Amino acid sequence: MDQPFDYDAELRRYHERLQAAANVGPDDHVLDIGCGTGLTTRDAARRAASAVGVDISAQMVATARELAEQEGLQNVSFEQADVQDHAFSSDRFSLGISRFGTMFFADLEVAFTNIARALRPGSRLVQLVWQDSKHQEWYAVFRGEQRNEPVAGGAFSLADPGTAQRILTGAGFTGIQVTDVREPVYYGRDAETAYEAASSLRMTQDLVAGLDPTQAEHARQRLLADLAAHQTPDGVWFDSRAWIITAHRRRRLRR
Repeated sequence: MDQPFDYDAELRRYHERLQAAANVGPDDHVLDIGCGTGLTTRDAARRAASAVGVDISAQMVATARELAEQEGLQNVSFEQADVQDHAFSSDRFSLGISRFGTMFFADLEVAFTNIARALRPGSRLVQLVWQDSKHQEWYAVFRGEQRNEPVAGGAFSLADPGTAQRILTGAGFTGIQVTDVREPVYYGRDAETAYEAASSLRMTQDLVAGLDPTQAEHARQRLLADLAAHQTPDGVWFDSRAWIITAHRRRRLRR
């Protein structure tokens, strides 16, 4: 049986980079955008006055609530909602964070405008987003024979710094800084474990969709071989590159 993919394990190195960049303080009220199962939210809550995690997945939000309760955190809460159109209270948060959670909005301009309204004037937004697919070893492996096809949108919708700057500026942000970060991502202790986990990903499922049994087995063996080639004594790792994008909400938003 396929195991659900563990994004927290995959992104453990990037998690540390986001924490350092966010620099959450004891007076902060934090909004975590696309919080998943809430690791980033809970870690923020340990340093902040309060933290709210928002994710569109009801299952992930339920898990996030359970984990926060198990850890005895009293200043954290989670909401199942689409950040793009969720009715946040204006000027509620002093810090917005996101670990690869802002790239998938149907309308990026609308989403970031809504995020800006939820943040207090002058407050920071700190987000991690993927760079171009050509810089991602994991992407090349999971795409198989399609790995050289051009990619637009989805996980890479904010890969171009110019695009990100244009969208954020239009949404009401200023002082935008883009920092190159490069960390390996983790996929499991060995090739078989990594394959089982990766089988739950849409990208992997799309790879074998519509193939006949012989072709599907060929794709499986190729993927296993690629995973094995990236195995180290510490597990299966792939090189990757991301941006940390930091911006400040403009003092006065356009209406």
